[in-house]
Order: sequence, then C-alpha cells, then structure tokens
Amino acid sequence: MEGADPVVGVVTQPDRPSGRGQKPLSSPVRRVAEAKGIPILAPEQIRDPAFFDTLQKWHPEIIVVVAYGRILPRAVLELAPQGCLNVHYSLLPKYRGAAPAAWTIINGESRAGVSTMKLVAKMDAGPIYLQEETAVAPDETTGSLQDKLIPVGARLLLETLAALKDGSLVPREQDESRATLAPMLKKEDGLIDWHQAAALIERRVRGFNPWPSAYTQLRGKLLKIHRAKVIEASEKGKPGEIVRADMQGFWVATASGVISFEEVQLENKKRLAGTDFIKGARIAKGDRL
Repeated sequence: MEGADPVVGVVTQPDRPSGRGQKPLSSPVRRVAEAKGIPILAPEQIRDPAFFDTLQKWHPEIIVVVAYGRILPRAVLELAPQGCLNVHYSLLPKYRGAAPAAWTIINGESRAGVSTMKLVAKMDAGPIYLQEETAVAPDETTGSLQDKLIPVGARLLLETLAALKDGSLVPREQDESRATLAPMLKKEDGLIDWHQAAALIERRVRGFNPWPSAYTQLRGKLLKIHRAKVIEASEKGKPGEIVRADMQGFWVATASGVISFEEVQLENKKRLAGTDFIKGARIAKGDRL
C-alpha cells in the first residue's frame, strides 16, 4: 500500500515482557513499521486523548484493523471517511469473537474462511465486504488453520481496499439469526472433561493447539495432550480410565468411545509419542486420569 496509497501510521500493542528474562518484546507489526520508517502508536489506553489527537493528525482515509485485540471507541470507528476495515478469520456471521479458528475446529466445522467487513460498535457485526472459504482438514489444528487463513486474509484485504477505492464494492448486512460466538480462550478451557465424548475431546485437543493446549492430570502432574485420535476399541472403562498402556497404544475411556494419545508431554519434560511415554511412565491399564 506504499506509494499511491501510503500507510500514514501504525497502531499496535505496547511492548510486553517475554521469555525467561522477561525482556520487552515488540509486536511483529511494530518491527516491520520501524524498518519501513512508518510512524507508530502503541497506547496503553485506547481512550487516551493524546492517542486520538495523533490519530486525527494522521488524516487516515481508512483504518485497517487486524487482530488488534481491543474494542475501538466510536470516535475511532468514525474518524476515517471510509471507516474501519476489519479482517476476521471466520465466515461471518458465524464465530464472532476473539478465537474463531479454534471454535471452528472444536465445533467440528468442515469449512472455515475469512471475511472482510466494516467495523461497527457491536462486535464483528458490521456489513461484509468480501468472503472466501476453505476446507478444514481432518487433522487441522488452530495453528495450522491460522497459517492457512492468514495469506487468504492478506489477499482479501488488498482486494477489498482496491474495490472500495474504485467504488465497485457493495457491502451486505449480516444475518443476525445465524450469528454464533467464538469467545476468547482461557487457560482453564484446556482441561479435559472425561465425561465428554471421545470425538469432542479429540477436536478440543486440536482446537487448543498451540494454546492453551489440552491437558489432564496424571498423579498430580499436568499432562499435555498434543495429538490424539478416536479409535474403535473393544476395551471399556469409566471416563478417564486408562484402558490400554503398552507398546500398542496409550488409550483412555471417555463418556462415549475411546481416545488414543498420540503425543503427550508431562510437565517439565519433553514431548513424546504416546507409546514412548508409556515406556517410562509406569502407568498401567486401570489407572485413572
């Protein structure tokens, strides 16, 4: 967008402590903007009058918002003549909210996608400009789905900007009756509930990968489940009971069906294939998670 359509400024999150040393880490957006000499704002408070004053002085024609993570006040939404353009990683009106890719997988959707829309005061409810869908693979994780959707979102963003500029784009209102929510994930969401069906647990393992990870407790220690699959098994057990623990598999009973742990990680240990973990874990059929 440089040249004929210059980027007049970038707004990003403030630097945050990261890693063991808790050293301040800039966002990737900030690093790119700095390299290109683009003015940057990183306000702690989005309603800071000084922030808005600077935003006004930039005289933006349109404001592009992607994964900013904060609700914009009406004054910002209405600042630019073309409003605020948002790239959202779902097929709106489905999965409005902070974690659309994760909930797409958890809920067993076969299709995902990207929408560009005009931001309004209500969360992810503005009129849609463009959409593109893609298939969700059977082994899709949130991480792999996001990797698939990001380049689609970048392309749709540029196509939307071009169409808005030449006046060829007609936005369409969302069907409120079809709206669903994709709330922000919390660490505790990853705790496996063994009273759920194996199919749902397997989707949650993929949906919570890479964060917050699906996990359970083994003898008081946290056990992360990085990969799992539902299997046909004659073994039966109570929810959370290990029904196989040998070189053939690490299997656990659920409320409905059996799930195999393909890759796990005990706290403070490295990731292992489920069968390799069994070798040194000293667990046996009949133990409970």
